[in-house]
Amino acid sequence: MDAFRVLLIGGTGQVGSAVVRALAADPACAEVVMVNRREHAAPTASRVRQVVLDTAGPGFAGDIATLARGLTAHGGTVFGASCVGVGSGSMKWTEEQLKALEVGVVGGFARGCHAGGIRRFALLSAVGSNPKSRFRYVRVMGMKEAAVEAVGFDRLAIFQPGIIAGNAHTPGYVAWLGRLVPGQFGVIEQDDIGRAFVAEFKRGMEAHGVSRFENGAMRQMARSG
Repeated sequence: MDAFRVLLIGGTGQVGSAVVRALAADPACAEVVMVNRREHAAPTASRVRQVVLDTAGPGFAGDIATLARGLTAHGGTVFGASCVGVGSGSMKWTEEQLKALEVGVVGGFARGCHAGGIRRFALLSAVGSNPKSRFRYVRVMGMKEAAVEAVGFDRLAIFQPGIIAGNAHTPGYVAWLGRLVPGQFGVIEQDDIGRAFVAEFKRGMEAHGVSRFENGAMRQMARSG
């Protein structure tokens, strides 16, 4: 299997951290470049580095394109990935604030990746996402998916978890109750999502088009990696 690289935004969040851990543990991953809006503790894994950028700035997509070109220059497959998510804090945000992050920043990141030569992308979303939903969060997630899909990646994998267990934003009682809910709206372990992202990357150039993965599919992917 050829080594791959990942340019990732949202890697300091709960799910993003699980993805970075899974990537750092897999020898097939040559490098992870985390894009952060402010400095965080230095990554402990030698193959993980962080780049601080103004995600709200007008030149953000161009900065991402420059980073992407640097990664694709090494040869091999390079993936873009967004693990951006507000979590429980979304209740305190207005819809415009949510859209600015989930659609604006993530969309700009995706466009920058594509402009820099990255043709394969993985996106964290949420179960039931629909841009026409009457529920605000679900509606914004649907808008995010549509914005990234419009970029035109050769491969776009969209991960749509239900209740995320092991996440600081998920109260313990919610995770417990979620285990009683079957299927796509039930519980999935945060680390399973991280391993599912890695399984998608390890497919290399085999998968094409747009695929959406809910809880059951992510668990299968996590165990196949």
